[in-house]
Amino acid sequence: MVRFTVLASGSKGNSTVVSGGRTRILVDCGLSCRELFRRMKLVEEEPETLDAILITHEHSDHVNGVAVTARKLGIPVYFTEGTHRAWMRWLTPRRQMTYAQWLEQCRKQAAERQAEAAHCDAEGEPEETDSLADAEQTESGPASLDVVEATAAQAQTEATEAAPPSRQKDPTWLPAVEYFKPGEPFEIGDIAVSPFTIPHDAADPVGFVFRTEGVRLAVATDLGYIPPNVKAQLKSVDLLLLESNHDLEMLRDGPYPWSVKQRVLSRVGHLSNDAAAEFLEHEYDGQAAYVILAHLSESNNLPELARVTAERALNGRASLLANRLLLAAQHEPLLPIYF
Repeated sequence: MVRFTVLASGSKGNSTVVSGGRTRILVDCGLSCRELFRRMKLVEEEPETLDAILITHEHSDHVNGVAVTARKLGIPVYFTEGTHRAWMRWLTPRRQMTYAQWLEQCRKQAAERQAEAAHCDAEGEPEETDSLADAEQTESGPASLDVVEATAAQAQTEATEAAPPSRQKDPTWLPAVEYFKPGEPFEIGDIAVSPFTIPHDAADPVGFVFRTEGVRLAVATDLGYIPPNVKAQLKSVDLLLLESNHDLEMLRDGPYPWSVKQRVLSRVGHLSNDAAAEFLEHEYDGQAAYVILAHLSESNNLPELARVTAERALNGRASLLANRLLLAAQHEPLLPIYF
């Protein structure tokens, strides 16, 4: 049995569970671990049965709870390499320091290296061939800074290679990380996954088509427009989760700063009600049993506006058997959909 459950959709957090056969995948983890588990239990999903987490892109409303959730369940997280790097940079921003602080750090690292070398000599181990003796002369001579810098860099590299980062201190530590590439299908248990590139202002954003037990499920949110490659992926699907983020007039008259409005309206922003309707009317093949409108803005959209705009675009094709129109919500899970 195939099951598709939207736990949350919107700018405050996105998470969806895709189940097929004996495999269960969490698509994005924008909720806290506690809230995610609470919502899963509301729709009779067991968190302990999850096999993996897939990430579409690194924005906080899609990854906010991924580290804690993955650690708690001991499951792998699947990223593109670019998304993983961007996520790590977001969690571990570079620390600014003055020149004096940097120099003091270099001197401490050099002293630590010297102490390690002295300890090795005392135990009769072979002496390391480095320039630690020269590092003692950092108080004099124009070349001392270069020596300290080189010694500190070597110490940092060896320390990093010698021991893994502390799980408690490293916010980016995960039980396992798996990379995938857009355009290259792969499998997680009983579910085949086809990732595809989407236009959004992130490092390497993707959408997904899942195939299991003969059912095709598509997830396409956070995209500024629908390019040809996305249109091709969204054909012949049994379920379509499609972004309908904002009403154009509400966004233009809304509370966002102009710079944010420009970003949302851009080709790497978010899909408007009208843009989603344009696709549904002219490009969509009408094959899905369910069409779910997702990622609705709480500030610049109304569920009624999104629904009416999409219903007009579907032009009478919606029914109980095909193109049933649903709206995903931010604050409560959607009832599970079964195939």
